[in-house]
Amino acid sequence: MGRPPENMDLEAEPFMENLLVVIAHAGQPWAKETDIGPERLRDRTFVVRERGSGTRLLMERFFESHDIPFEPGMEMTSNEAIKQTVDAGLGLAVVSSHTLELETNRIAVLDVQDFPIMRHWYVVHPRSKRLSPVVQVFREFVLEGARAILKQRNHS
Repeated sequence: MGRPPENMDLEAEPFMENLLVVIAHAGQPWAKETDIGPERLRDRTFVVRERGSGTRLLMERFFESHDIPFEPGMEMTSNEAIKQTVDAGLGLAVVSSHTLELETNRIAVLDVQDFPIMRHWYVVHPRSKRLSPVVQVFREFVLEGARAILKQRNHS
């Protein structure tokens, strides 16, 4: 998970960086610009996650820290729906870089100042629960997969 709940007694182990990026349709003029100032995001239509999502909370904090009013254009509960909406040219979005398949060249990551925003992915379980053998194997599978991805990135 991307943001473990703070009001629960959980064991939360970070295992991989999760970079949040601003995306737009690749045909938009901004797609080729560099060093885009945050103020240029003012009055843009943003496709956002539902209230309470970690990504949305970070977006709200980002806009607040830059004194930019935050008015979501569309709210969705799925990253895939958000990407499809951006692909259709209906707005900008902030998503995890792990959700992108940039080889299609239809969605571009914008070079916005103060982005990407660094978060982490966590393996989470109740602190009071002993992990079953199946859950232990799954946990190790996730952690090993993350290590393999990181190793592949470091050799690219």
